[in-house]
Order: sequence, then C-alpha cells, then structure tokens
Amino acid sequence: QVQLVESGGGLVQPGGSLRLTCVGSGFTFSKHPMSWYRQAPGKEREWVATINSDGGSTNYADSVQGRFTISRVNAKNTLYLQMNSLKPEDTAVYYCKSLRLSNWGQGTQVTVSS
Repeated sequence: QVQLVESGGGLVQPGGSLRLTCVGSGFTFSKHPMSWYRQAPGKEREWVATINSDGGSTNYADSVQGRFTISRVNAKNTLYLQMNSLKPEDTAVYYCKSLRLSNWGQGTQVTVSS
C-alpha cells in the first residue's frame, strides 16, 4: 500500500534551519510530482512547494519563496524540504503528498520559537 513517511521536524530558533525528509513507498515514486503542505494550529492546510517528477521544475508559495528549497532523489524514493531563515509563522505540521494520489503521511512537527 501507499506510504509516505515524513521526518526531520523539531524545535528551532527564529533564523534557523531544518531539513525535512519524506520517503515514499507502494508507488512508482519517480513518476509522481510531489508537494509539501503544512497546517498550523487552527488554520487550514496550505500548499508550500511542488516539484515535478524528474526534479527539473519547482514552485513555491510566496510565503516561503527564497527561504525553502524542495528537492528529490528518485533513486532513494525521497523528497526533501530545506527550510532556511525560519520564522515563527512557519510553525506547523508539514506533510508530503503525491499530486496523483490522495494519501497523506502522518506529518512532522516544526516549531519555530525562541
């Protein structure tokens, strides 16, 4: 069955960095465009970034443009989100998702606080 497992979250001070990882299984990862989403407490889940299947094209929400970088290693069925210059408003549970599937992982908590 399809599985998406996110990891790498944690507590970081404002201005710090984290790298999130998502490992996909149960589907042909290399054929799927992938996205990161996040959900802050009391808010709707929002789109963060998307990468196409071969990693050659990326798109970002305005709120993270220039600070976050989405990437992938298809040989490892792995998706990444490098997050730099983190702000308190980046605090959320982060999820990865295939654009072609409806499955969600369990998410990983990112907390930006001093």
